[in-house]
Amino acid sequence: MWWQPDLDPLPGYGATTMILGNCGFSMAPLHPSKQARDEVMGIFSFFEDIPIGPFRQNVPWDWTTWSEYRKSFEKSVKVPLNYTSYVGHIPLRLAAMGMDAWERAATPEEIAKMAELLDDALAAGAIGMSDNMHDHDGTDRAVPSLLACDDEFKALFDVMDRYPATCYQVIVDTFMRMNGPANLKRLEALLTGRKIRVQIAGGIPTLFFQAGILPECKEHREHARGGVDVWPGFAHVSPTSVLSITKSLIFAQSNDYVWHEVVTAESPEEKARLLCDPDWRARARESWDTQAWDHSPLKNPQELLLLDSENGAGPIGGTLKEFADSRGAHRSNAMADWILENGLLSTVHMAPFPKDEQLTVALMKDPKTVGNISDAGAHLQMLCGGGENALLLTKYVREEKSISIEEAVHIMTGKLAEHFFLSDRGVIAPGKRADITVFNLDEVTYHQFEKAWDVPDGNGGTTWRFARPLRCALRL
Repeated sequence: MWWQPDLDPLPGYGATTMILGNCGFSMAPLHPSKQARDEVMGIFSFFEDIPIGPFRQNVPWDWTTWSEYRKSFEKSVKVPLNYTSYVGHIPLRLAAMGMDAWERAATPEEIAKMAELLDDALAAGAIGMSDNMHDHDGTDRAVPSLLACDDEFKALFDVMDRYPATCYQVIVDTFMRMNGPANLKRLEALLTGRKIRVQIAGGIPTLFFQAGILPECKEHREHARGGVDVWPGFAHVSPTSVLSITKSLIFAQSNDYVWHEVVTAESPEEKARLLCDPDWRARARESWDTQAWDHSPLKNPQELLLLDSENGAGPIGGTLKEFADSRGAHRSNAMADWILENGLLSTVHMAPFPKDEQLTVALMKDPKTVGNISDAGAHLQMLCGGGENALLLTKYVREEKSISIEEAVHIMTGKLAEHFFLSDRGVIAPGKRADITVFNLDEVTYHQFEKAWDVPDGNGGTTWRFARPLRCALRL
């Protein structure tokens, strides 16, 4: 928002209110040291696939507390949507502990400092605290919030208890290391009896490869309901990923740190050198064969689509498996060859994960779930761009008729407003905000994503992000 305040394409897709700072990530508070501030920039750059340049060039970083961040944002940025934000557990730890946040548990004094910073944020209007029990960074470090002890959680939850209309949002790992059920059990013990509304990203997994942990996750939700106000978050759009050597966390998040070396290589010449190097290729093959998660894109070349060629050399439209088989090559070697031949800006796209549609619809109809979630607008160069909410109307309402138009609108409006305690919107009624989007269901189209070359690269030029352009008139 600091460098693209029109928020394209979200307003054109009917969004009127946005919630920032999910999954433990926010830009405040900040530790006073430059190293810790740079770490916050690096976290966003890695996890959200955003070039580091715009953070250095377009963001003033003139705050240490969350309340100061809000003042700076409101002074500097004007956006066409209403907004509110969480404060992230990760920057709370970094602000209180500096770089030690990556290494150890907090001392009582550091926990007290985190509680003070969280109190500042909630008093200044933060919607709650977001958390991360899921991610590792590009060097396989667990994010700082994964090192928090129970005493740290208790102190932060004690602060939240003083602000009853706040939410705790957390992502647990039902995708990679599959330790989400254990963390759900831990959180239940810490949150039972508190006046904190809880949203769990991945709390009820819907993808078929997650079926092994689904019963335990369902059981946890039913058990926790007696003492925790828990709302599972889910996506109606199956996750998909883009493998890019420009900016991508997919290799690292797949537990492949050899291909991630190409992503972090600083120049195109160095990226090309690595892709051609026989020693690197041998390590890359071994990593794909023995280190990558079984459900990752790297182990499933039949699901990797060669769709986006920089120079059109091709082949375009087939799968990585077909290309590898045609050359009698290992899938890692084949992908290196295809990128070298098609240009370093070419990207390989993973087909959507197969998912349980019956469970997805049941979650839509559940009165205490958070839907209409998609990472697409966050990860600029990994996913397929904003506008994924259109699929709720095109697929589930118009084509499959598995939910009604009224249910779809409620999922996108009133249900979310209720969850976030936004009592002034979400329904059309006297005294409420007139945040109304008018649309003709027959005109709603789920457009293909495109590369939009409008992200500043910090060097006076631009780089790309994925966007889903709007191609019809919006009637208001």
